[in-house]
Order: sequence, then structure tokens, then C-alpha cells
Amino acid sequence: MAPVRILTVVGARPQFVKAAMVSRAIVRHNEAGVQPSIVEDIIHTGQHYDRVMSQIFFDEMGIPRPVVNLGVGSGLHGETTGRMLAGIEVEILARKPDWTLVYGDTNSTLAGALAAAKVHVPVAHVEAGLRSFNKRMPEEINRLLTDHVSALLFCPTKAAAANLAREGVAEGVHIIGDVMYDAAVVFGEIARERSAVIADLGLPSKQYALVTCHRAENTDDSARLAGILDGISGVAREMPVVFPIHPRTRKRIAQLGFEERAKGARLIDPVPFVDMVRLEQEARVILTDSGGIQKEAYFHGVPCVTLRDETEWVETVEAGWNQLVGADADRIVNAAKKAVEGAPIAEYGDGRASEKVLTHLLS
Repeated sequence: MAPVRILTVVGARPQFVKAAMVSRAIVRHNEAGVQPSIVEDIIHTGQHYDRVMSQIFFDEMGIPRPVVNLGVGSGLHGETTGRMLAGIEVEILARKPDWTLVYGDTNSTLAGALAAAKVHVPVAHVEAGLRSFNKRMPEEINRLLTDHVSALLFCPTKAAAANLAREGVAEGVHIIGDVMYDAAVVFGEIARERSAVIADLGLPSKQYALVTCHRAENTDDSARLAGILDGISGVAREMPVVFPIHPRTRKRIAQLGFEERAKGARLIDPVPFVDMVRLEQEARVILTDSGGIQKEAYFHGVPCVTLRDETEWVETVEAGWNQLVGADADRIVNAAKKAVEGAPIAEYGDGRASEKVLTHLLS
């Protein structure tokens, strides 16, 4: 029986986490001798690159390294997406996959989906159906377009599937749970065993706030960034604050002369993925504008304060784990002080979403 050939497109840090889970499931499938076997080729667009993360995913987890790195890097949306699209199309035509598998909502996601759809290779989208209903976000445009050219749409929740139904997308839709929950189970244990970041930074367990802020809607808007930094400074008067700061955010703070606005917070360089997981696990509260970290906070049992006006992960808000505060300094401080644990969220699955992806691809 001929193997099923899958071309996986990744480019940004969170996509490596998700793809690692499915790649591990592929390895287990092949080792078990189940037919048909699966051949996976991973294409790295080069949108992000983290050497430490790559070592963990490709060396320690035994998953295949990318067959090519397109080295596109960052830049204007049209330029980077176009270069990715051209490079991915070449690889699809050369490798003739049965499926092109894409993850999430980045420019790499959209480029992979468009390249495959234009040469009639079916697209499978992991994390389909998510909507913030804010089309000013580039990620929202990427989600919409990717979903509407996909043949298989893997939804993490019922709400995601309902979003697709409202848009007239019903065929090929499957609710499988969240691949990121699979990752939280695996990497959570690795972080507890291997990361020394809490001791290295001298942080008191369950007594500090962890902050991330990187989205363009916050960093490019000086008023929003000022409000967020003022809020962080206010939280720092209540508890220790550690802030692994994204290069874009650090650059904007310097450009605007906002260094004093985050006074009291401990700004550090970005940390390797496993260390970030450990920081999440031991935090009292997490303040973030990241979609993925909102969920990771819940997975690790930590309350979250989201520095946005809306979220695609509505379940975390409805269950009481997550508070939406926008960029208002007072709301940020009050939410951090009042943050408490919420109710269980059953929708994110049982840690086997990756296996369900394979089941549908093979069927």
C-alpha cells in the first residue's frame, strides 16, 4: 500500500509546538506498523527561528527536521506572504503530497493554504473556525481565508465549528479538541523536569505575575502601549512582575521613550520554550495578548488577564479563567489583583487531538 504523503507548513514558534504533537503521532503510527504508513515533509518558512526550541522538537522528540527552510523572515505582510507562497508552491509541485497541513493563523498558514489550493492539493487546517470578529487583526484575515480553502477543518471547540457553520462551511469540519492541550501535557512534564528558570531568576512560586505583549494592535498604537505599560507598573506595586519582552515591543518602547512606564517590572530577554512553560506553571497570574498563552494559562491552572478587547478563546472567559481588559491601566491592575481560578473546560479534549488529526487524514 502506498504511503500517505503529508506536507506540513510551519513558520512561527507556536506552530512548532502544534506540529510537534502531530509529528509525534505520525512516528507512533509508523512504528506500530499500521497501514498505510505516513511520510511527512516539514517546510519551515523561516518566519521565526528559535535554535533551542528546534533542538527540543527535532532532537529530543524524535520528529523529522524540516526538509527545507525558505528563510523568508519577517517584513511587510504582502512581501513575506508572497515569498512564502512562491517557495511553498515549488515544494508542493516537487513533492506531490496527498495533503498540505497548516496550523493556526500566521502568514505561513495562509501562504501554505493558498499555495496548495491553487495547485489542487487538499488543505487540512488545525485550529480552524477561530474568530475574534476583528478584521483589523492580520490573524483574523488569515483564519478566514485559510478556512475557506480547506478540505479538512479541525476545530478545537464547538464554538469554532459554529463559527464555520454561520459562514456556510459544514463539509469536512471535525471537532477534535485542542492540539495545544496535547502539548501542554507533554511539555509541562518536560518543563518540570528540566527547566531551572524559576531558581535562576529567584522568583517566588505562585507569587509573581508573568507578562507577554507583542501584538501589533498593542505595540503599534502608542496610546494602547502606554496604557498597558502603566497597568504593568501598577501590577508591579502589588506583586513581582517578570516580562520576557518581544523584540518588537522593546523597540517600540525605546522609540516612544516609554522606558519608565513599566517601572517596577522585571524586563528580561525572551526565554526558550520550555522555560516559558515553567514560568507559566509557577505564575500567580498571567497578563498577555497572546492567543496561545491564554489557553496555556488554563492548561496549567493559572488565571489569565488578556490585554485585548476580544478573544478567539471565548471558553476561557465564559469559564472564569480569563478577563478581557483591553489596554486600560486601571482595569489591568484590578483584574490582576482579583484573578481567581475558574471552572473546568471540557471542550479542549482529552490530550489525543493529534491522533484524531491522523485518523481523519487517513480516512
